[in-house]
Amino acid sequence: MTDILVLYYSATGGVAEMAAQVARGIQSIDGMQARVRTVPPVSPETERVADDIPANGPPYATEQDLFECAGLALGSPTHFGNMASPLKHFWDHSTSTWFSGELAGKPAGVFTASSSPHGGQETTLLSMMLPLLHHGMMVVGLPYTESALMETDGGGTPYGASRVTGFDGARAFAASEKTLCRALGHRLAEVTARLAKHPT
Repeated sequence: MTDILVLYYSATGGVAEMAAQVARGIQSIDGMQARVRTVPPVSPETERVADDIPANGPPYATEQDLFECAGLALGSPTHFGNMASPLKHFWDHSTSTWFSGELAGKPAGVFTASSSPHGGQETTLLSMMLPLLHHGMMVVGLPYTESALMETDGGGTPYGASRVTGFDGARAFAASEKTLCRALGHRLAEVTARLAKHPT
């Protein structure tokens, strides 16, 4: 099996639900397996240290996960039009992976959730692309051949999958948003499989 890393941060569970759908899309391609990982929160208390193992959910990501993945799906909530600080913190400490060039030439995709329809989803998706491009990854989006892009009234962009959760997080995960998450995972796995057959 070929591993594609699904790496995300989720404060209230909305992005975690998206990650599960992206993982389903990845595993819809024969021979592809989703390796789901998260990152610990960042505390303003500088002396506080997170436990090595989270109390629940997937394990925390390490640079080893970056070395071992054949592709990457990156997810974050939208924080003022940008990726969340715990995810940015993770990438700020990926220098050894950058020096090795281990991610160069591997495909990647991005996904996000925001509380409102105009909450900065697209700038967040673009912000997540920046470290991926610096690592030499090949970013794939969602083409308009995905009919759900024209049907959604909440999340969904050509830059990556997205959803609207509402200010209280209670807005239902729309069918079109789930479809686009799975489509992103499927497309990422498909590209990864093609590159494995025809390496550069």
